[in-house]
Amino acid sequence: MKVALIAPPYPLEEAPSPPLGICYVAAACEAAGAEVRIFDYIVSRFTPEKFRRQLDAFRPDAVGATSVTLNFPSGADILKIAKKHNPSLITLMGGPHVTFDAENTLSLYPEIDAIVLGEGERTLMDWLPVSGNRSAWKSIKGLAFMDNHRFVATGPGEFIENLDVLPLPSRHLLPLSRYKALGFPISLITSRGCPNQCIFCLGRKMVGSRVRYRDPGLVVDEIEAILSLGFERINIADDLFTANKNRVRTLCGEILNRNIRFGWSAFARVDTVDEETLTIMRQAGCDAVSFGIESGNPEMLKRVKKRITLDQARQAVLACKNAGMIAHASFMAGLPGESLETLTDTINFARELDIEHGFHFLSPFPGTTVREHLAEYDLEILSNDWTRYDANSAIVRTSRISPAEMEALISEAYRPMTDAWETAKKRCLDGGGTDKERLAVESEKRLKLIFDVLSNDMIEELGVFAATDDDPVRELSARIARQTGMEEGFIYCYVNLWKEKKYLIRDETGGLVRWFWASNPAGDKQ
Repeated sequence: MKVALIAPPYPLEEAPSPPLGICYVAAACEAAGAEVRIFDYIVSRFTPEKFRRQLDAFRPDAVGATSVTLNFPSGADILKIAKKHNPSLITLMGGPHVTFDAENTLSLYPEIDAIVLGEGERTLMDWLPVSGNRSAWKSIKGLAFMDNHRFVATGPGEFIENLDVLPLPSRHLLPLSRYKALGFPISLITSRGCPNQCIFCLGRKMVGSRVRYRDPGLVVDEIEAILSLGFERINIADDLFTANKNRVRTLCGEILNRNIRFGWSAFARVDTVDEETLTIMRQAGCDAVSFGIESGNPEMLKRVKKRITLDQARQAVLACKNAGMIAHASFMAGLPGESLETLTDTINFARELDIEHGFHFLSPFPGTTVREHLAEYDLEILSNDWTRYDANSAIVRTSRISPAEMEALISEAYRPMTDAWETAKKRCLDGGGTDKERLAVESEKRLKLIFDVLSNDMIEELGVFAATDDDPVRELSARIARQTGMEEGFIYCYVNLWKEKKYLIRDETGGLVRWFWASNPAGDKQ
């Protein structure tokens, strides 16, 4: 059986890692005997014509897509195109959005044959052998589908108790050279599960309230495998990496014993860290920890069941600083009962901590407590346009604050940072600026360049031309410069770097130069 898996378009500005969930799904399908391809439209342009060509070249029996709420519409639309192109294809969708909005999804998108609910690896491994026998689908736990226009859900699949039995994610199916050129960290998990009850989060509902751990030795084996692929930085994407301090220390000890040198980051709660644990993490290469603090108002923290205190946040930040580690805090605007006063408390607390921080607007995703029990809260949801669920603008209001007021407050909170950044950029443009400022300005330009190159398939579109005695790197750079309006010399530096790192490969045959993204060790040209 052949299975095509879709990574739908996702804004590169949101700094996506190489998609981990779809690689676990791919590995489960491969373990069940399927031949699998990943069509990744995160780091390449999606067009219906391109997609149809890929379908015709691979000729899959089933096409599956995974998504979060933000890119659910594009993922569902891609499956519609697949079904129209070949009605015999079995189409599936998984991920948090469709797990908690399965019936609506199947009603609105009849082109989708089935939804894989929750943690999907075991469900897929059970389903694939009987995929062609629709009458057998009712016996597979973790599926939802329509049967004679009736919604059928077979019940939640059981959580995988021993995560070590899962095959490692099939990252070899991703266009890895594109992700390496993009430069964002690659993710892995050391556990699944979240014991906390925050009303705005899906963590415990997707992966359970009891934390299940992977064997530390196997985790470090995976780290070594990732580093061997050429990635230099890893993000540990556990819902709560520091849930068990002893295990954190064991894992860090394994990294140190093997003398592995790499930079990494992790998510934590302010009530689960101490200076000793953070110091061990720092020794093992962890240089940044992200805390979801959410509010600077104690009553708001209680209302959303965050179960932390402001003093715990202060202590965690101090412990990070003492351990020589970067602390990052995330705050939310628009929580139930939010007011000008409570949001001002949050902004003031963020400033007090004096660390890197960001503000997000509440997005009440399907399945969250706040959405499912909306009547119990002082909150009104103003949009079900899923493309707006990016946490970058207000889509809720309370009786005490409007979307416009929220956005104005957050904009004002960001103003000192944005003004300082614009001033630094002007200094650099005028030939001044500090080394750190010049590096930051160049990094911003580099990201704009690679975003343009990847999202517009520029290597594929511009990378074929007649061979001459001129430098082919210079010719490709000039073509990209004309397309982007950026300086040719700046582009040349990065195109040449991608060539030297073997992310980009050049072929010269038949009087033509052809540039393309490098193949994975066992993959096709990207």
